[in-house]
Amino acid sequence: MAVTRSLFVVTHPEARHHLEARVGGWHDSELTVRGELHAGLIAAELRSRIPSTASAQVFTSDLRRTRTTAGVIADLLCSRAIELRGLREKSYGVAEGRAQSWLDERYAFPPVPEDAFDHAARLDHFEGIDGSETRREAGARIYAAVDEILRQQASHQVVVTHGFAHTFVIARWLELPLEAMGRATFAARSGCITELTEDDLFGNRTLHSLAAVDHLGDS
Repeated sequence: MAVTRSLFVVTHPEARHHLEARVGGWHDSELTVRGELHAGLIAAELRSRIPSTASAQVFTSDLRRTRTTAGVIADLLCSRAIELRGLREKSYGVAEGRAQSWLDERYAFPPVPEDAFDHAARLDHFEGIDGSETRREAGARIYAAVDEILRQQASHQVVVTHGFAHTFVIARWLELPLEAMGRATFAARSGCITELTEDDLFGNRTLHSLAAVDHLGDS
């Protein structure tokens, strides 16, 4: 049994809004110096995992922190970064760019339904922030972006995105219905790499490794 397709999901490394304790979302913050260093380490790790003879495609959210990360990766893979707005982080509306404490004071947490299969209550929950996306809206947007990526015939693909979006990229690869994504989350850390694979025998799609950060070392 051989792997016929690999999809690497990368979350951008440290960005300015992390250090300043500001809300991310669609706020267009840039990588820190440490984040730029980590982008190079991520690229080197991917280069070691993807055969030099393989043609790799790189897709990225169009926000600066992901575009910069994807550019470093694409250069080392002798590819180019293709920007997809659909890979952006969940939008937090008027909270974006504000102090995280501002959002914390106003955020309405989603309910925990008595019926464990009542996903709609969480998917459609309004968090109390004007202009913010619901979980369903963000998920549908990210699913559509992943569909566009998977229509490309490539053995190795890299998706550079954000922490919340990371869950929905994985879920779409695993063909989990959006209607079942009210509670599921796949843990992520800044600068992590998740590896997803498909085999040639069973045609299974596998979550091969989740949110690895060993490549970042102690830097």
